[in-house]
Amino acid sequence: MYHRCALFALLIVGTGRAPAQASSKMPRDTDEKTVLVLEDTWTTALVRRDGRAFERLLAPGFVYTEDDRMVGRADVLRDVQFGADTVRESHNEKMETHRFGSTIVVTGWLIVRGRGKEGPFDRKYRFTDTWVRSGGRWRIVAAQDYLVPAGKGGP
Repeated sequence: MYHRCALFALLIVGTGRAPAQASSKMPRDTDEKTVLVLEDTWTTALVRRDGRAFERLLAPGFVYTEDDRMVGRADVLRDVQFGADTVRESHNEKMETHRFGSTIVVTGWLIVRGRGKEGPFDRKYRFTDTWVRSGGRWRIVAAQDYLVPAGKGGP
């Protein structure tokens, strides 16, 4: 969780990828396109350690799960801004949207490169993010990441 949150905080730092192009399944409507842009905003904010961007993206009550750990919004905001990892590159791949009324679930791959306490890292996460439209805007209410073991799986 902390790895991805740190990445989220440093959101989209010029990975050279256009948000809509990162999707393997074309979004069906404007809302789905908007949520995919927000997903890429997350990766940019992660690189930049942009706490304000995460404050806008994360809904009150937001919950984050990575493997066997679960934390809330305050922990994610703190880790994004002050975590030990430095994210140098972060981007999404093969994102797909799944619409359920005013809720959109996004699945995909998050690729993060940087440096942590133990040296350089190159991480792949399989993710599921849940976005809800409320008060005219999309905010993420839940995120789940699975850190793929080095040398296994991925896009």
